[in-house]
Amino acid sequence: MHSALSTLGAVTFIGLALTSGLPLAVSAAPTPNIVVIFTDDQGYQDLGCFGSKTIKTPHLDRMAAEGLKLTNFYAQPVCGVSRASLMTGSYPIRVGEPGNLKRLHTVPHPQELTMAEVLKSAGYATGIIGKWHLCNADAKAPGGYEVATMPNAQGFDYFYGTPWYNGATVAVADIAFRSPIFRNGEVVVQAVDNWDHITADYTREAIKWITEHRTRPFFLYLAHNMPHVPLGASPAFKGKSAGGPYGDAIEEIDWSTGEILRTLREHGLDEKTLVVFTSDNGPWVETTRGMKPEAAAFIPRDHSGHAEPLRAWKMSAWDGGSRVPFVARWPGRIPAGRTSDEILSTMDLLPTFAALAGARLPAALRLDGRDATDFLLGKSSRSPREDYLYYTGCRLMGIRVGPWKLVLPRPANPPGTGWWGRMIEAIEAPQLFDLTADPGETTNRAGEHPAVVARLMQRIEAARADLGDIDQAGRGARLFEPGPRKLQIPLPSSATR
Repeated sequence: MHSALSTLGAVTFIGLALTSGLPLAVSAAPTPNIVVIFTDDQGYQDLGCFGSKTIKTPHLDRMAAEGLKLTNFYAQPVCGVSRASLMTGSYPIRVGEPGNLKRLHTVPHPQELTMAEVLKSAGYATGIIGKWHLCNADAKAPGGYEVATMPNAQGFDYFYGTPWYNGATVAVADIAFRSPIFRNGEVVVQAVDNWDHITADYTREAIKWITEHRTRPFFLYLAHNMPHVPLGASPAFKGKSAGGPYGDAIEEIDWSTGEILRTLREHGLDEKTLVVFTSDNGPWVETTRGMKPEAAAFIPRDHSGHAEPLRAWKMSAWDGGSRVPFVARWPGRIPAGRTSDEILSTMDLLPTFAALAGARLPAALRLDGRDATDFLLGKSSRSPREDYLYYTGCRLMGIRVGPWKLVLPRPANPPGTGWWGRMIEAIEAPQLFDLTADPGETTNRAGEHPAVVARLMQRIEAARADLGDIDQAGRGARLFEPGPRKLQIPLPSSATR
């Protein structure tokens, strides 16, 4: 745990104020093992229990039936910022980064406190198997990635996987980039040319790691590269799904989840382990570049997922970009067969896990996440979260409070959003949606409810002051180095919000 945490900034208006260094309140139950299974670019609909008609997911469907399914669970709309939010319990705009530079893919500063560090401080073994995507490039370092921003420097005892993503095109051969695979600080695969075996590989690693650490509390973060393009699936799954190559990848992840649950049962750990399954963001749906009718073909439709009934997809500020499937299972502790439409987010997992583990959090640390222990365990039907801010990088795009979502005006391809911007269309005036009645965000209700718009705009202004926006740094944003906040994609001098 880093000493610089005592200097962290002011609490957000929607944040969690931790006013002592004592353990968070926990029940008398034994400390659970914690497994987080995090997929890459999996859409809201892409599980049987969330409505898929083409992708078969019997293990995850059973996991939902034996635990809790959340239908209003939020991540972030792109890979790197989503992982940063999960690991730090904060909106990415709050997270401090090396050089005070706000990147499109967030890189938490070495002085940020991570989920792994929190649980390690409580005596947990900590392992990540899969995609990290929270590090800087460094040509002088092993494999080309800065050691201080890699998993072993951020609280993980063990790392096996990729430092960044697996690629950004349909086929590996489409670009020069090749991902290495690390085992801790050693590069064990110099360049991956085929991703067909990655899910099976990670599953074997996960089973081995659980088996080796079964006699003590452990935290395993299993961050699949799939179903991000380039897709891959083992021979037993390739070409088998009615959902095409994308469905093949999901069905192998479902098998993998079944293997993890089987391993827990075999070692007598089933009732001692909380398992969470979710995705980093919505599906990458981009059949032509930027979804422009005249643009070149890009991702075939059977290589990406579905977010229906939500609107849009990854990189967008609509709910299809950041609302994702969520299932949690802990036999005997999480009541079975429960579905809730309460709002929760990846940010809430860190304080919740800390509470369950009896971990100490620094008195000055301010998080945007909230302890949802009672909600997850069925002691309360209400989530501690009623709101969610929609950020695209550092640009504030809207807010949800209860059923209401306010979408802010913006230009098409907004300045400062970099490669995300191609997926963002213009909004001329504030729009208001009732997400309970209209999850597809089809009917603007702003004219009917001016008082709701005004109330949500007050929260927007409070968020800008505390967290910041594309054109201003927030007073509660964390800066660990001298100097002001900088943007990776600077705003043009003529740019307006």
